[in-house]
Amino acid sequence: MCEKINCWEFRNCGMEPGGIFSHLHGECPVPQAMKYDGVNGGVGAGRACWIVMAHQKQQGAAICRNNRISCLRCEFYLRVQGEENHGLSEDNQSASPPRPKIAIS
Repeated sequence: MCEKINCWEFRNCGMEPGGIFSHLHGECPVPQAMKYDGVNGGVGAGRACWIVMAHQKQQGAAICRNNRISCLRCEFYLRVQGEENHGLSEDNQSASPPRPKIAIS
């Protein structure tokens, strides 16, 4: 089973708090979105970044390096979908996949 990583680790964007580009472009709001901490096993909204980015885009402030395509077509979004909806953990070898915890607003 793959290690669950957060979006900034997958993208290597450097915009996480203390990241190499955070001082130039500002810190990404995703790691700071503690409302979503733990969703899909992420830190902050690290594994539900599309929720935060959808809100940011509504305000005209999209900062994700992936903002040129829809979050629904993003490689990271698809990875999380696959891990959370189809992957069975070693602890849970049931026949049906775990109930999805992914929300899109």
